[in-house]
Amino acid sequence: MGAQWKAKGKELAANAKGKLFGRLAKDIMIAARAGADPAGNSRLRLVLEQARKVSMPKETLERAIKKGAGLTGEAVHFEHVIYEGFAPHRVAVMVECLTDNVNRTAPEMRVLFRKGQLGTSGSVSWDFDHVGMIEAEPATKGADPEVAAIEAGAQDFEPGEEGTSIFVTDATDLDLVSRALPVHGFTVLSAKLGYKPKNPIDPASLSAADLEEVEAFLAAIDGNDDVQNVYVGLAG
Repeated sequence: MGAQWKAKGKELAANAKGKLFGRLAKDIMIAARAGADPAGNSRLRLVLEQARKVSMPKETLERAIKKGAGLTGEAVHFEHVIYEGFAPHRVAVMVECLTDNVNRTAPEMRVLFRKGQLGTSGSVSWDFDHVGMIEAEPATKGADPEVAAIEAGAQDFEPGEEGTSIFVTDATDLDLVSRALPVHGFTVLSAKLGYKPKNPIDPASLSAADLEEVEAFLAAIDGNDDVQNVYVGLAG
């Protein structure tokens, strides 16, 4: 789980594809506010690469760009909100939302947190570092993520999925490291700011039943349409 929780299993991933497209569409719309041309908009370019990686339909992608850039005449207003608290068994959770109606999202979060504990602003964020997270894959044979992390100026790296690596940076260095990694043999797939737990709980310290309860709680949170990312204080 680590810094960002993701649903497990191929069936869950397949069922969540529509939700993933919805989240990417929001990211595209927000990035496109700075311009509809990815050549001059690095944030948009990275989100589009991520969307293509998961085979997001071209029509959906183009519609999101035009809507975000204000080319359709529709107003796009998303508010960035973070909810903090605990999953069952005192596992710290930070939930990042993009919503067009906080008056809808807030009560939904209160309901979802009933099986855990919804905290106030700052109640768990003190135990997370705000960092840059870059997912990248080797572009050349023998590319070494450890060497690339050092040379590109990343703080750390960890194995990702399907041969990728996650490079962790200072929040202010996200763009700098993203531009440096290709020089050191890695293709950047996504780059964003997120939260990494300072003192993650070892899942092995929880019983199988307790861990299953935490997973069910996280799945319910992740299923909310306004949720973009879920960051959890679990190691691994």
